[in-house]
Amino acid sequence: MRAYLITSVIGPLLLDEKGNIIDSEGWKGGVEDVASQLLTLDEGGIPEAVLDVVKRNKEKIEELIVEDENLAINCRGILEEKSIRVEPSNKVAKAFRANIAVYMIKLGLSEDEYRKFTYDVSLALTRKKVRKAAEKRDLFIAQAINALDDVDKTINLFSSRIREWYGLHFPELDEILEEHEDYVKVVSLIGSREKISKEPLMKIGIKEDLAEKIVSAAKKSMGADITDFDIDAIRNVSNITLELFKARRRLEKYIDEAMLEVAPNVRGLVGPLLGARLISLAGGLSKLATLPASTIQVLGAEKALFRALRTGTRPPKHGVIFQYPAIHRSPRWQRGKIARALAAKLAIAARIDAFSGEYKADELKEELEKRIEEVKTLYARPPPRKERVVSRRGKRRKGRRK
Repeated sequence: MRAYLITSVIGPLLLDEKGNIIDSEGWKGGVEDVASQLLTLDEGGIPEAVLDVVKRNKEKIEELIVEDENLAINCRGILEEKSIRVEPSNKVAKAFRANIAVYMIKLGLSEDEYRKFTYDVSLALTRKKVRKAAEKRDLFIAQAINALDDVDKTINLFSSRIREWYGLHFPELDEILEEHEDYVKVVSLIGSREKISKEPLMKIGIKEDLAEKIVSAAKKSMGADITDFDIDAIRNVSNITLELFKARRRLEKYIDEAMLEVAPNVRGLVGPLLGARLISLAGGLSKLATLPASTIQVLGAEKALFRALRTGTRPPKHGVIFQYPAIHRSPRWQRGKIARALAAKLAIAARIDAFSGEYKADELKEELEKRIEEVKTLYARPPPRKERVVSRRGKRRKGRRK
């Protein structure tokens, strides 16, 4: 017997070629349970109700027609060597959906009851899908890297303000200490320049020779004198800034650990921060995994790309992956080729993380490093400059690219 397996809101049904019901099974539980079973079916699993209806009719079925490949794979384990075919939107399924009200009456449901039940289940199923999408760890990583960028902007803003403010009192310190955190520590933990000495400076992590230079500059400073009332106000802002530095380190640690769990291959290839930034720009790990290498290469440079398309100028060779050390440390004429090689490996790494979960980052990185060495060897010297052609009007213009 040829049977058609149809799944509906009320449960799985077996129909013959004429659309007659051979057997049926209702989903177990209430609305939330039904939604969970439909979600399992949607994700490629097989609920118990489907198993029951197939097992009961195992001896009768000679050929089973289903609409989904995953359902066919799951049923093969039950029907063993019997024929199973996948026919999406087959004629029996179409006829069932066109006459759904008639079938509901046969199964003991009125049309109003069916419509209300369908509405409730659909609502519960949508809630579950939205919750499942929101629970993806890659979206948490995207928010964390965006938060890290916000913290960086705030730190830079506060540090610049502190340098200008404290610079009225000790202007020489601005040139001596380039690192914002070291500067803020001096303001927050020591205060006025009269209290600056070698031991407190070394205690907060400043090297001995630099500490001596600061002490010497403090004694000869041309800055204005400052009261305790003024220094307390500056130290209040610097204390907040120090807390932001600590928050930044905690965020970096969180991103590193989350990337190790969610996208270990991307992390192993480009590091946790750049990997997280790529996931954020793509809109999630699964979306990054579906992007071609050419798109990954220019992620973060969308404005420049659209400008190039609009004006006909040269498109960008790289986007945010410019942060990768091998790209930004290389000569200008090598960067595009290295960016292309890196994007190709990133596309593979993202797909492995999204779909298989194996760890291949070491192999991918080794292959990438070989390609980078090839680029550096083959293109060690810059290409010759394009000859300029003089137009009839006497203006110089670039020759066409060959």
